[in-house]
Amino acid sequence: MRDSRKDFFLEPRMEEVPFLIHGFGTGRWKDSDFKRRPEWKDFQLVFLNQVHSDIIRIIDTVPQEKIRGDAMITDLPFLLLFIKTADCLPVLVADRLRKVIAAVHCGWKGTSKRILQRVIQRMKERYGCRSSSLLVVMGPCIGHECYEVGEDVFQIFKEENHSREFFRPHPLRREKYFLDLKGANLSQVVSLGVEEKNVFSTDICTHCDENFPSFRRDKNKAGRMLSFIGMSL
Repeated sequence: MRDSRKDFFLEPRMEEVPFLIHGFGTGRWKDSDFKRRPEWKDFQLVFLNQVHSDIIRIIDTVPQEKIRGDAMITDLPFLLLFIKTADCLPVLVADRLRKVIAAVHCGWKGTSKRILQRVIQRMKERYGCRSSSLLVVMGPCIGHECYEVGEDVFQIFKEENHSREFFRPHPLRREKYFLDLKGANLSQVVSLGVEEKNVFSTDICTHCDENFPSFRRDKNKAGRMLSFIGMSL
C-alpha cells in the first residue's frame, strides 16, 4: 500500500473483500484516468463540493449535479465515491456484511466537528451496520510532525471537548501546535467500538512526499489527490 511511485495504491485488507473497489491516488492520478480503465466502465463517479463541514450525504440515487458536503454514504453498487484532498485526511469505510460504504473528508474543521464519528453513527442508524464488521482506511495526509496550527484551532478542539493529547506545543513558536490529524480521527473510530485491528493507515505524509499534493507545501499550485471507494455486485 505504501509504494508512492504508483499512480494509486490499495489497502490489502480491503482488497480481500470481493465486491470492494477502492484506492488512494498520487498527484499523477486524475479524474480522466478512471475512464480509461475498462474494469470501471460501468461505474458512475460521484464528487462532492467539499466545504470543510460536517455535512454527510446519503447517496440513494445518482446525483445529477455536484452536491455540497464532506462525506458520502451509500449501499448502491456501481458508484465510485470520491474525496479530494491536499493535506487533509481522506477516510474510506466499508461494512463487509451489510455492503455499505462511505468516503469522508477530514480536515481539521471536520475533525473538530467529529464528522467521521458521525458517519459511522449514521451507518449504524440507517443501515444497521455494526462496529465489528467495519473496515476503516485512513489515507495519506499531512503528518503530525508537519501539521502546524494556531491557538485558534487548539481552542476550537478544546471547546468541543476533544483530548489535548493530539496537540503538541511547538518548541520554538508561542501559541503554535502540531496536530495529529490521524490520531484525532482514530480516537473517534475507536470510541464507537471499531477495533484498532480493523483500522488501517498509511505512513505517508503529504507535506514530505512530493508524489502527493500538499497545500501547505505548494499553496495554490497544489493539485488534489483522489481517494475513492465503490462496490460491484
